[in-house]
Amino acid sequence: MIERFYLKEHFSFGECEFKFKGGLIAFTGPSGAGKSVFMQALLSLFGYEEASASIAEVDIAHSANLEEFGIKGEDIDIFRLVKSKTTRYFINSQSVSKKNINEISKKIINYLSVKDGGEFENERLLELVDAITSLKDPRHIRRLKEFQEDYMGYIKLKEELDRIIQKEKKVEELKEFARFEIAKIEDIDPKIGEDEELQLQKKTISKKEKITIALQGALEIFHSESNVIETLNLMDEESAFFDECMNELRAKFETQQERLDELEEIDIDSLLERIEKIAGLKKRYGSIEETLAYKKQKLEELEEYENISFAKEDLQKRYISAKETVEKLSEKISTLRRENLVSMNIKINGYLDELYMPKVKLSIVPKELDELGCDCIEVNLGKVELKKISAGEYNRLRLAFLATRSEYLQGDGGVLILDEIDSNLSGKESMSVANVLLKLSKKYQIFAISHQPQLSSRADMHFLVEKDSDKSRVKLLSKDERVKELARMVSGEEIHEKALEFAKSLMSD
Repeated sequence: MIERFYLKEHFSFGECEFKFKGGLIAFTGPSGAGKSVFMQALLSLFGYEEASASIAEVDIAHSANLEEFGIKGEDIDIFRLVKSKTTRYFINSQSVSKKNINEISKKIINYLSVKDGGEFENERLLELVDAITSLKDPRHIRRLKEFQEDYMGYIKLKEELDRIIQKEKKVEELKEFARFEIAKIEDIDPKIGEDEELQLQKKTISKKEKITIALQGALEIFHSESNVIETLNLMDEESAFFDECMNELRAKFETQQERLDELEEIDIDSLLERIEKIAGLKKRYGSIEETLAYKKQKLEELEEYENISFAKEDLQKRYISAKETVEKLSEKISTLRRENLVSMNIKINGYLDELYMPKVKLSIVPKELDELGCDCIEVNLGKVELKKISAGEYNRLRLAFLATRSEYLQGDGGVLILDEIDSNLSGKESMSVANVLLKLSKKYQIFAISHQPQLSSRADMHFLVEKDSDKSRVKLLSKDERVKELARMVSGEEIHEKALEFAKSLMSD
C-alpha cells in the first residue's frame, strides 16, 4: 500500500505531499486540471512513465522481496527519483536502475493502461485456471512444479540432440579438418622451449667465427695463471678467490667450445627451415604450449566425432522417454484445466452480468508444447474480436478478469492503478464498475481517475485536482465538498439544484 506521495516541480505542480489510506481512491477535476499529469508522476516512480518531476517519492508498506535484487527491505520501503540532467532511482537510499525498479514494482503495482491486454495473455489465463484447479486438488501445484522440472530436462535433451544431429551432418568434414590440423602439428612435432633454443643456436652461428677468434685470444689468460698465484703468495694474499674465478671462467669457455663443436654438425639451412616452421605454428596458434593444447583439443574432438553415432543413439532414447513423460503429464494437466475452466467461465460471466456486459465463452485449444503445457485459452465474444470492442466494454471486460484473479489468487493484490476505467459509460454501467471496484478494494489499494460521479461517490478517499494561474493543486475533499464536486461532474461548471440532489443521493446510497 502507498502511504505517502511527495512531488516537487512536475509540470504545473509545484511542491505537494499526500497521505493515503487503503481502499478506493478517486481523483476528479475539470479537463486540463492535471489529473493524468499527476498520475503520470506517480507511475514514473515505478518505471511505467518517463520521469519529469525534479523529485518524487513514495512510502510503500508491502513486502516486495527486495532482497532478490540485493536491496535491504524495511517495514516501510521508500521509492525515490531525482532528476537533474539525468534521472536516478533509489529504494531505501540504495541506487537502482530503471529496469530493476520496474521489475520490482511489478510485484507491487498493477497498472492497467488504456487497451492494455495483459489480463488476456495466455500465461495469466492459465495461471488463473491453475489456481482454481489447485483449490479443488492441492496436488495440482506439485503436478505443475513436476511438469516444469521435467520440461526443462526435456528441452535440455532436445537441444543437445539437435546439436549432435547438426554435427552429424557435417561430421565427415569436421573429422577431416581435425585430422588435417593434428597432422600439421605432428609433422613439425614442436617441443616446449624449442623455439628459444633454436633462436640461441641461430644467434651463436651468426657470431661463430668472431667467438672462435675471441675465444682463442682469451685462452692466453690461463698461461699467466701460475704467475698470478705466485705473486699473490709473495704478497701474503689468499689466492683462493682467484682460483675460483679462473675455474668458473675455464668452465664457461669449455661450455662455449662444446657449443661451437656442436654447431659444426648443424646444417644451417635445416636450422632456418625449422625456425620458420615453428614460427608458422606460433603465428597460427600462439605459443608452443597453446599449439600443443590445440592439438589435444582436436584429438578430443576427433574422438567425439568417432563416437557421435553411439552418443546420438543413447541421447535419442533418453529424449523419447523424456518427451513421453512430459506429454503424458501435460495431458493430465490439460484435462484438469478443461474441467475447471467451467468454474472460471461462470465466475467471470458473473462479474460481466454485474457490469452489464454480454457473456464470454472460454475454451482451451491445443498448441505446441512449451513451459506452460499444451493449452491455449481463447476468449470468445461471439463474432466480435477483442480489439474491435469499445474502450468502455474493453475496460469492463478486463475488470471482470481482474476481479476473478483477485478471488482465486490469494497472493495477488498490492496497488491497482486504473486509467480511464469508467470513461464512456452510462450512469448504470459506471455504478456497476464502482461496485466491482469496491469488492476489489478489499484486497487492492486502488487509484483511479474518475470520469463519472458514480465511481467517485463510492471512493474511500476523494481528491480534487484543480488548476489556477497555470498552477495545479490536489485537495482531499470533505463530505460536503464531495457532494459539490459530484454535482459539478453531473451538470458542469454551472451547478443546478437537481445535480446537487442527485449527488447527495449517490453519497447516501
